Amino acid sequence: MSGEVKHLIIFYFSGTGNARNVAHWIAGEAVSRNIPVSVIDIAKMDRKHIPQPPRGAMIGFVSPTHGFNYPPASMYFIFRFPRSNHNSFFLVNTRAGLKLSKWFVPGLSGIALWLAAIVVLLKGYRIRGLRSIDLPSNWISFHPGVKEKVVKSIYRRCKKISVGFASKILDGKTVFTAFRDIVQDILISPVAIGYFFIGRFMLAKTFYASRDCDRCDICVNNCPVKAILIVDKRPFWSYRCESCMRCMNNCPKRAIETAHAYIIGIMCLINMVIVTWFWKWVASWIILPYGNGWIKVMVHASGWGITFISLVISYRLYHYLLRVPLIRDLFYYSSLTRFRFWRRYKPSREMISKLP
Repeated sequence: MSGEVKHLIIFYFSGTGNARNVAHWIAGEAVSRNIPVSVIDIAKMDRKHIPQPPRGAMIGFVSPTHGFNYPPASMYFIFRFPRSNHNSFFLVNTRAGLKLSKWFVPGLSGIALWLAAIVVLLKGYRIRGLRSIDLPSNWISFHPGVKEKVVKSIYRRCKKISVGFASKILDGKTVFTAFRDIVQDILISPVAIGYFFIGRFMLAKTFYASRDCDRCDICVNNCPVKAILIVDKRPFWSYRCESCMRCMNNCPKRAIETAHAYIIGIMCLINMVIVTWFWKWVASWIILPYGNGWIKVMVHASGWGITFISLVISYRLYHYLLRVPLIRDLFYYSSLTRFRFWRRYKPSREMISKLP
């Protein structure tokens, strides 16, 4: 045994494999020290009935960063995790790293680690480590997938960082590398909050299955949060979607696309027509006669609410209009993700197994 750790239990949530790989790299260091280790995918367990961890075990949690926060599936798991005064805990987030020429560019964490750390502390755990790992970004809706040679380069670097982090905490040391980023994390925290309450729902409504979809249902069966339904004989993304990008990156037909023209067009329409009309109405009936600060705040909130409701209605309509070949082709040809240069992000297990 090494240090105070008698048993290591690592929980992880992962969309395209980044968090899963970090969890296994950390576990590999424990195995090399003959420390019993368990690695558990929370998407495959009953998250409403989480067993009490063994006394003295070190608990780890590894999760991606979505919108500068842990995704809801990760946070709900941590909220439900049993209390304990006899265990230590570490938290790791994977985030969107890049490489420009020879320089590795870190991503941003936002409130991902900090909110989770507060919850864990309140549950009685001793925190042994807070660490961000800058693996390749997988948000294909916003940018093409990283080239394979760049993925290998970033992965080699991050494997060493993950193993080094594991070595220190298993030696009984504390590692709080995340504190280096606390200033920028605080600065972008409003964005993280906005994404959690609004942005993630809007992003969930940008996906659609193109004419290349052959209904293999891989996306439906492999979704870690069971967010993809079959509606009108086609995949339909519900509001449980956490934009982990597993479906888009793993589709064998590359049939899952982001409807760029639809989302831009509908947002412009909502803001120029519906919200503009709403502002004119409230200006004449509410703000001018009763123009105090709280009224204005409520009006702004109402404007966002109208935008959100309009998006919900339009997505349902849009999904059914995809039955019309002309409309389906219009969205297909106006989506950036259909182009071959818009690579998917799918690091193979074979590639990862060959890393030094």
